[in-house]
Amino acid sequence: MLKLKHLSVVIAVLSVTACSTPIERRQPNGTFDYVKAEKQSPLVIPTGLNTPPYSKEYEIPKVGDKVDNAVYGERLDIRPPQQILPLADGTHVEEGSDEIKIVVESIKGSSDLKQEMLSVVEGFLNKYQYKIASEDKQKGVIQTDWIDSSEVIDSNWFSENQVFDIRQRYQFDIEVRPHGRTGYLKINVIESQQSFNGEEKDKALFLNKDEQERYAISMLNRTISFMSVERENIIRASKVAESKGIAMSFVAAANEDGEGYFVADAPLKRTWDRIALSLPEIGLEVVDMDSAKGVYYLAFKDNSSFWDSFFGGKNMNIKNGNYRLLLKAAEDTSKTEVRFHNASDEKIDAEALKTVYDAIASVVTQDRKTN
Repeated sequence: MLKLKHLSVVIAVLSVTACSTPIERRQPNGTFDYVKAEKQSPLVIPTGLNTPPYSKEYEIPKVGDKVDNAVYGERLDIRPPQQILPLADGTHVEEGSDEIKIVVESIKGSSDLKQEMLSVVEGFLNKYQYKIASEDKQKGVIQTDWIDSSEVIDSNWFSENQVFDIRQRYQFDIEVRPHGRTGYLKINVIESQQSFNGEEKDKALFLNKDEQERYAISMLNRTISFMSVERENIIRASKVAESKGIAMSFVAAANEDGEGYFVADAPLKRTWDRIALSLPEIGLEVVDMDSAKGVYYLAFKDNSSFWDSFFGGKNMNIKNGNYRLLLKAAEDTSKTEVRFHNASDEKIDAEALKTVYDAIASVVTQDRKTN
């Protein structure tokens, strides 16, 4: 008897849950008899009597010109609007835009923003085995094949399941501004089909414009979530690469009129960033910089002591004052030439220059810890 009671409860629960369809879940509870209500004529006040005061508490405000007057009753969706979620580093939502898109900014470690976004969309579609119907990398357009999803909305033990099927095709548009640092990732539903238990349903009721936007935003959010993971990997790889030491060599002056300099075994941008981290560690304060000219303006104050030398510190044989560090790409662009001048932009003594090189190389060539 106890088992029979439990079985009855299970059947009752299944019966209740079976009544909830995708359409009903977006509708308010209760009936829609109010849509059949007839419009009543205003109260007629006999001549000679005063019109009574009317309360405006329940007065329905007038709708705007852009509102679809056909959306009421069963067609009214009470769910809160779907929000675009900027989950990945360097993404944000553009306020006031009617398009379904996310703003994507370049991050450290990503050299080609357009290629990165193309790879993100391709990787996302591949992860979930969504086929690509067409792709134009030059224009930044990717169209998916049909993406199917099904939901069982009526399941019982005595008959076949009732299934709601949705098939949709999406288009991703990737736009990058001419400067290459900012772009947009857009998405739209370009085709849709839906059926209930194998029979096609009214598109206006199931997948109207608002409903398609919800699906498009959901797909965009999933793509951004995938981008978040990919960008974390890019940032992590960039930190690891930056933590690696850069090999350096000293090139002595060919003659008395010549000038000695350093050669870093890395491109200009990498050397510039790494030296910026290293200069304060050897007592060279960065007062100003001009990345376009490749110049660091430095100030030096000798704070060395017996203990610095005792623990292996490199002392520079230069006077207190201002200096300049000049960086430029070598003929082999995979390397960078570095020169050290005084405040008047003139070369310094060769022996003193060698001590500056030893100090800079001692920190630039060492691997740094990463968090």
